[in-house]
Amino acid sequence: MLRSLYSGISGMKNFQTKLDVIGNNIANVNTVGFKKSRVTFKDMVSQTIAGGSAAGAQVGGTNSKQIGLGSSTGTIDTIHSTSATQSTGRTLDLAIDGDGYFQIDNGEGTVYTRAGNFYLDNEGKLVTGDGYYVQKLGGGEITIPKDAQNFTIGPDGSVSIVGAGGEKIDGGQIGIVTFANSDGLDKIGNSLYRESSNSGTPSAANIPGDGGTGELKSGFLEMSNVDLTDEFTEMIVAQRGFQSNSKIITTSDEILQELVNLKR
Repeated sequence: MLRSLYSGISGMKNFQTKLDVIGNNIANVNTVGFKKSRVTFKDMVSQTIAGGSAAGAQVGGTNSKQIGLGSSTGTIDTIHSTSATQSTGRTLDLAIDGDGYFQIDNGEGTVYTRAGNFYLDNEGKLVTGDGYYVQKLGGGEITIPKDAQNFTIGPDGSVSIVGAGGEKIDGGQIGIVTFANSDGLDKIGNSLYRESSNSGTPSAANIPGDGGTGELKSGFLEMSNVDLTDEFTEMIVAQRGFQSNSKIITTSDEILQELVNLKR
């Protein structure tokens, strides 16, 4: 069988994977705190037709002759670049201006997120849209008394509450963590990440703005870092790549058909 036939098949599979990733990026263009992904390819094993030779007394050296046997998916990376923030004017909307992740208790352990659209539950505890508790510095939940007149969240994550009688109440401080390799975090859905064996363990919770972490911006949300211009350009390249590899398969099939017809 022709090598080009199998090379074309491998190319089509890879570009299908690329289109899957691009489709997910575009679907999450307005998802708060979403980080886009990308696909890289690598060539597969090459078949050596003839080995190289060193230079001799009378002739020079020659290079080996190799034919590649297609491509495979190299990596699927998550790009954790900081994206633009959107002003909402809502106190419980928080954006991290720099590096770091919020700590979230999802009932099974601690997970992490960049999505700062938080809410209060019926007990006054700070939660995500799915009801998971936002962790404060030192552990535990942030609680706003039900009869509080007002509250604010500072750039350092400190929660300042004005009680029912006008007294000032310390509501704790929201801590954020960093990772040695944030690209190694695993996505688990709901805009949450989980540490992996390659991300490293999270740092001790830091006050926002300390330890290389970013400050918090109350009344803002970090939007998706998906750029539609880039995604549409990559989609065109992937589509043409898919078509070109399908053409290789068609051409290889026509050649095989000619070989079969030689018997007639």
